[in-house]
Amino acid sequence: MEREKPRLDKYLWAIRIFKTRSLAADACNANKVKLNGQPVKPAKSVSVGDDYEVKTESRKWLIKVTGLLQQRVPFSEAVKFYLDLTPEEELNKPRIQVASFHTGKRLSKIGRPTKKQKRDLDEFLSDD
Repeated sequence: MEREKPRLDKYLWAIRIFKTRSLAADACNANKVKLNGQPVKPAKSVSVGDDYEVKTESRKWLIKVTGLLQQRVPFSEAVKFYLDLTPEEELNKPRIQVASFHTGKRLSKIGRPTKKQKRDLDEFLSDD
């Protein structure tokens, strides 16, 4: 009995290239995942020996599938299911810092003055 081949989006999520399966599917739909230079859809079945070119926000990956995964596993296990063929010069490229998660809370001591700071400013300006 042969195990069912996983979907591409599920495989990329399982080997921890993407944080969520929906991010993996979105990357496939945005033509950021290619097999032999051709964009692939998220539902494509993954086979051992496939070479994929994957662009993520942080880096570009060239991976060769060495084993099939159905479920997400720890990173130490996941690296056994693919070979990272990314060229050394690609790994050493300077990266543009991806914007950090914005919580909506302003940084302390930046922005509008507090009530105390306003009083101190008024007092300073009125002392002519």
